[in-house]
Amino acid sequence: MSQTDQFSNRWGIVLASLGMAIGAGNLWRFPRLAGQYGGTFIILWILFLFIWSIPLLLAEFSIGKKFKKGVIGSYAQLAGEKYTWMGFFVTICTLGIAFYYSIVTAWALRYLGFSISNIFDSQSLGDKLVENPEYLNQFWNTISNGNWTTIGLYIFNIFLGVFVLSKGIQKGLEKANRILIPGLFFLLLIIAAIALNMENGILGLEYMFSINWNDFSNSRIWIEALTQSAWSTGAGWGLMMTLSSYSRKNEEVTLNTFISAFGNNTASLVAGMAILPAVFALAPSYEGAVSYLQSGNQALTFTIIPKLFSTFQGGGILALVFFTALFLAAFSSLLPMIELFARNLSDLGFTRKSAMTRVVIFFIIFGFPSAYSLDFFSNQDWVWGVGLIVTGLFILFAVVRSGAKKFKEELVDEDSDFKVSTNYFVICMSGNIVLALFLIYWWLSQGYSKYPWFNAEGNWNFFDVYSNASILTQWGAVMLIGFLMNKFLYNKFAAKK
Repeated sequence: MSQTDQFSNRWGIVLASLGMAIGAGNLWRFPRLAGQYGGTFIILWILFLFIWSIPLLLAEFSIGKKFKKGVIGSYAQLAGEKYTWMGFFVTICTLGIAFYYSIVTAWALRYLGFSISNIFDSQSLGDKLVENPEYLNQFWNTISNGNWTTIGLYIFNIFLGVFVLSKGIQKGLEKANRILIPGLFFLLLIIAAIALNMENGILGLEYMFSINWNDFSNSRIWIEALTQSAWSTGAGWGLMMTLSSYSRKNEEVTLNTFISAFGNNTASLVAGMAILPAVFALAPSYEGAVSYLQSGNQALTFTIIPKLFSTFQGGGILALVFFTALFLAAFSSLLPMIELFARNLSDLGFTRKSAMTRVVIFFIIFGFPSAYSLDFFSNQDWVWGVGLIVTGLFILFAVVRSGAKKFKEELVDEDSDFKVSTNYFVICMSGNIVLALFLIYWWLSQGYSKYPWFNAEGNWNFFDVYSNASILTQWGAVMLIGFLMNKFLYNKFAAKK
């Protein structure tokens, strides 16, 4: 591995890890879920950071550092040849997220352009909302369904990401994150301070941390809390495994992982402290704010922030600042997703240039449906977001199979001055297997569609956005392909050449 194909120092990989973790999940996904479920969700989300996400990230970092391959190759070398298909599922699940996630970067750019146009428009956004209170909702509906400008921007973002990564790890990914991550934190703090100082803004903070004890019996909140922790930190994605494959030989695993995990959760809380207080500051009543938040609107961040900033002088500039921050967050997380795909292609023997060409083609083809249809986007978010429980389960299985105590002592603790308890790691590895299986069963038994398995005509309800049938069909297809191609995958990605 050349020096330009590895991080130059600790902060290079720390910032890359933060870039991977801090993304649209913090500014777009977390506020929506915290708004739906309040403090109950946040307690579970923090709990899963310690018992699920951090142990998985420790494992992923160690695997990538040890085997220096993409996800399929590294996983197969740890778990064994006959389990290569599990590494394949981890990769495809992450790519499934990456394909629709690239659309969020396009939405962020659309609203960045929208903010710029409002600054120079002779009629203010506030006046437009007085004339037509549905103006922002109509704009959202326009750009999120069948809009060719949005489609063009998501393709542009793919090319931009490939361009940055084509410079290599040090000159591309590392250099970009030195600008993206500090800038993002600075902008988030400004926005949160503004929202909290508005009249009734503090009510949003109180709502965000209020606990409804009855909600702990709701399986969906548990699933949402676990998947959000995994979605946001990158646990179970294979992204940390990919990034650490470029780490220096003596890179510290534990401290780097904790900095990334806590940095991510801090960014999420700051984003929630900006969005939720804004909702309460703008709502006609407390009940109206709660009702809006609990609707689980995908467009929460995109509609409430422009409305917030339209209420005071200079708000147009601050809206521009916010959507700049959102784009930086989304784009910084898109980069390691692209790199994950490129790294696996490199393991197949493709040159960097050839791998990136294929990345562009695949992202354009498989991201297009989500760019064209919000229902398809929502289905993919549900399928592969919950799929992170399965990918985490597979990584846990590989570590436990290799011996969790031995793995911790020989891979996690190697070169680490800061260490966590071996018992904590071993218990989390084994206990989370049981937890994951239970939550998947609990979630499937509830059903979050009117027809979870079969529609009114008795047909397999594959095309329903939130049906169990749709999710298990897509998971099953990927697992079946991986299982049938298992030997081929091992020979191509993991066998020593």
